[in-house]
Amino acid sequence: MTSSFPPGFRWGVATSAFQIEGATTEDGRGPSIWDTFAAVPGAVAGGHTGEPAADHYHRWRADLDLLTDLGVDAYRFSVSWPRIQPDGRRFERRGIDFYRRLVEAMREREIEPFLTLYHWDLPQALEDEGGWRSRETAHRFAEYAALVHEELGDVVDHWTTLNEPYPCAVAGYGEGRHAPGAREGHGALAAAHHLLLGHGLAVRAMRAQATPQQQFGIVLNQSPAVPVSGSAADAAAAARQDTLLRRQFTDPLFGGRYAPGLAAMFDGVSDFSFRLDGDLETIGTPLDYLGVNYYYRIHVADAPHREPDPALRTVTDIGVDTTRVPDVPRTGMGWPVEPEGLTEALVGLHNRYPGLPPVYVTENGCVYADRSDFADYERISFLNEHIEAVRTAAAAGVDLRGYFCWSLLDNFEWAHGYKHRFGLVHVDYETQARTPRSSYRWYRDFVAAQRTP
Repeated sequence: MTSSFPPGFRWGVATSAFQIEGATTEDGRGPSIWDTFAAVPGAVAGGHTGEPAADHYHRWRADLDLLTDLGVDAYRFSVSWPRIQPDGRRFERRGIDFYRRLVEAMREREIEPFLTLYHWDLPQALEDEGGWRSRETAHRFAEYAALVHEELGDVVDHWTTLNEPYPCAVAGYGEGRHAPGAREGHGALAAAHHLLLGHGLAVRAMRAQATPQQQFGIVLNQSPAVPVSGSAADAAAAARQDTLLRRQFTDPLFGGRYAPGLAAMFDGVSDFSFRLDGDLETIGTPLDYLGVNYYYRIHVADAPHREPDPALRTVTDIGVDTTRVPDVPRTGMGWPVEPEGLTEALVGLHNRYPGLPPVYVTENGCVYADRSDFADYERISFLNEHIEAVRTAAAAGVDLRGYFCWSLLDNFEWAHGYKHRFGLVHVDYETQARTPRSSYRWYRDFVAAQRTP
C-alpha cells in the first residue's frame, strides 16, 4: 500500500434494523412487510423469521462495545419504520427513544452515526393500501422522514433516505423473491418510481428543518453489467441489464432524465402513467453524498425472452442470460470475486455524471464457510482486495469519503434466512454469544494503521 486515503476518510461497518434487532412485537412495534413475508411457508429458507435475529434490541450496548474495540469512527445503521410508526402514521414514542439511546451512546464513543431511514421494512399497513406501487406511500415516507429528523436531528448529521431501491422494487414487486412477494410488471416499475419520489420528497422535508452541517444522501447497489463476449448482441444485453439495475435510478437522481430505453424495454408491461410533471425535478433534488453498495459484477449474454407475451413478463425478463459466470474465485454464495468491478462502478459513476456528490462505499462484504476457530482468511483477502479497489478509484479522481464493511454481525439475510453469515463477528443464534472472527481483528488492525502518521 503505497498511497494514502483522502484526509478525513471514514472507516466503518454497517447493519440494518430488521436483520439484527429482533424484538419484532416489543414496545409497540407494528408488523412490517418482512414479518408478513417471512411467515409465508417457503418464502424464507428454513422458515426463518426476523425473530430473534441477533437480538440487538436488547444487546445494543455490547454491540457498540464491539464497535469501540474495532476502532471504527462511523457506523451505518437503519431505523425501523414500523417501530416508529407501527401503522405508517401513528407515532410510537418508545421506538424513537430506543434510537436516541443508541445514537447518544455512539456519540459518547466518538462514533459518527450514519442513519438510514428505510432498509426495506415497510409497515404492513401501508402495503395493505398499495405499498410502493402507490404514490401515497411516497408522501407517507416523507412525513416519516421529517418526524425522525425532527426527533434525532440534534444528534445525527448524516441522513440516508433509502437503501437499495432496486431490490425493493424488482425483487419485491417484480420477482416475488423479497417482501412483499409480488410478481408484477407495471407495479414493480411504479414502485421504483415512487421509491425515488419518496426519496426526493424526504430530502426536501428534512432540509427544510436541517442545520447547516447536516448531510443527506441515498444508497444504491451497483453491479456493473459486462458482456460475456465482444458481440453486439451481448453488448446490447449488458446495456439493458445496466439500464434496469443502475440507470433506472442513477439517471433520474444525477442525470436529470429518465433512463433512455427503459420505457421501450417494457412496452406492454407498463404505460409509465405514474410519472407526473414535476416528479423528475423532485427526484433530482441535489444530494450531499451517494452511498454505493458493491458485491459482484454481472456477466451478461443475449437470450430470448422467457415469456413471449410482453404483458405477462416480469421486469427481469429483458432478454438476458446472467448465468455465465467466469472462471474466477467465488464466495460462499457463489458470487464472483472481482474487486476490479468496484473500481469500475465508482469510476463509471464519476465519469457518467459530472457533479456527482461525494461517495461512500456503504456496503461491501462476503460469505464463506466457517471454521471451528473462526479464522476466515478468505474474508480477509476479499476485504483487502476490495479496499485496494477503492484506493484505486480515489487515485482516479473519485471523491471518496469512506468505506463501510458489511457487516458487523451475522444476521437475518433476507430470503436466505440465517444460512449465510456476513459478520466480522460470529453470532450463535441459540445463545446470542458474539465471537469476533479473524477478519474482525484484521480490520481493527488495518483501520488503526490508516491513522498512524
